[in-house]
Amino acid sequence: MAPLQNAIKTPEGVEVNGFLISPCVENCNGCERVRAFENQEFCSSYPDPASKWNGGKCNFATHIKVEASAQAKINPLKASKRAAKGRK
Repeated sequence: MAPLQNAIKTPEGVEVNGFLISPCVENCNGCERVRAFENQEFCSSYPDPASKWNGGKCNFATHIKVEASAQAKINPLKASKRAAKGRK
């Protein structure tokens, strides 16, 4: 885990480049974007990780794999032309 760059401890909390950031939540464990600063873990991409997980999955999470939908839709007109030519 790489250290958090440009982080400063302030009375309000930890500040990075003018933004006050919150510690990571349990769901962030295993993510490549987690950075350490003074024995705490913070997200390098988003200042408030807890709010990213409120809607289900964090879109920045590198440790969660998105399942691909079924097969891609095939244009029926193109499929019939391919079939007429004898291709798949």
